[in-house]
Amino acid sequence: MAQTKVIPEEWFAPAPKDAESKEQVVRPALSYWADAWRRLRKNYLALFSLVFLFLLSVFAIIVPIISPHSVTDINLPNQNLAPNATHWFGTDELGRDVFTRTWYGARISLFVGIAAATIDFLVGVIYGGIAGYKGGRTDSIMMRFVEILYGLPNLIVVILLMVVMGPGMTTIIIALTVTGWIGMARIVRGQVLQLKNYEFVTASKSFGAGTMRIIRKNLLPNSMGPIIVQMTLTVPTAIFAEAFLSFLGLGISAPYASWGVMANDALSVISTGHWWRLFFPAAFISLTMFAFNTLGDGLQDALDPKLRR
Repeated sequence: MAQTKVIPEEWFAPAPKDAESKEQVVRPALSYWADAWRRLRKNYLALFSLVFLFLLSVFAIIVPIISPHSVTDINLPNQNLAPNATHWFGTDELGRDVFTRTWYGARISLFVGIAAATIDFLVGVIYGGIAGYKGGRTDSIMMRFVEILYGLPNLIVVILLMVVMGPGMTTIIIALTVTGWIGMARIVRGQVLQLKNYEFVTASKSFGAGTMRIIRKNLLPNSMGPIIVQMTLTVPTAIFAEAFLSFLGLGISAPYASWGVMANDALSVISTGHWWRLFFPAAFISLTMFAFNTLGDGLQDALDPKLRR
């Protein structure tokens, strides 16, 4: 005869509910932004870029103030000195400290980039939000105007404005934002077109909410992920454009400095062995653009709701 197997009673006993298992079962739900920050912290390269940009901004504000060397004062006996204990980045042809001028150039370049990105954000969000929400003929007319501006050669428009208005920081910001908001407007329009038929928007309409209130309270908060990513990619584009215009002589006026101005001044003496004059501004331009692009890629992954789990 076959033997009957006796099943131990322990097999039917419930699993012990210790503190660790309770913590795993009862886990507070993370908000959208808390979950995005959690995922961003796992991207070490993007997190390092965020720390680098923060330190760059702090040093750009502090160093020109506390530095014993002036940004504009000429000291001919110290011209073209190699990096040393007194002048960490060396000096230029007028004896000015390259270290101080590099950090002052960081202040100018970051201000131009952030100001241009902010203006692009404001204009693009309003224009794209209205076009996407209204739809129909309004959307068609507004986007045809965007396509006309998009077809214009951006560099030629910027150079013409710089020639007509004269070089300067204000002129650079205006020139960069004449067509710079187009990309933001297209992204916002696409997001609004997806969201405007959702139930929460319909509910706001039923309660009598106006167009601007629906865009401000309902549509934009749910579109901030792509908007933030676009802003992080707009800043390095504006920084590079400012450096390029300053390199062509259409940027910041002497004796003040930006990274593009310093690179332009160093180009004529690079063959004489004064490598530090071009190396440091070019290195800061490259590192800053790399940090912004890496941070933008990290934010795009962190803010993508499809990757949330």
